[in-house]
Amino acid sequence: MQQIIEQLNHWIVKVPTELNPMSEAELSLKPQPHKWLKKEIMGHLCDSAIANLDRFIKIQYEKQPFVFSSYNQDQWVERQNYQDTPLEEIIGLWISLNKRIVTVISRIPNEKLLYQCEIGNQEMQTLEWLIQDYLEHMDHHLKDQVFI
Repeated sequence: MQQIIEQLNHWIVKVPTELNPMSEAELSLKPQPHKWLKKEIMGHLCDSAIANLDRFIKIQYEKQPFVFSSYNQDQWVERQNYQDTPLEEIIGLWISLNKRIVTVISRIPNEKLLYQCEIGNQEMQTLEWLIQDYLEHMDHHLKDQVFI
């Protein structure tokens, strides 16, 4: 977990440093008609943090295996209106959520990292896998879509 915490803390520092100097035009550029703007990608990462923070907490105390529902990421991004939200607000939310995630995962006892959750289609994974997947999802969006 320590390596994951370190990587999350790295992004918490790097993201505002990289995004704040970008112009509104650059942040609002649609790479393709059905692709998200950089602000919408960051908003999506906020939504992912909201959903996963909830999961990381509930898996530790609810009946095993924990079954969580998916969410419609396109609808969340649209309903949250990240396109018209100031970047500072999105980044502030994203930082706050990820600081909470760091706090939560730093306090998970090792034995609970093995707790099982059903991630869909009756596929089972551990809480540890889910946390790692959260970081990989974030890395993908930040490295491949935001900081290109």
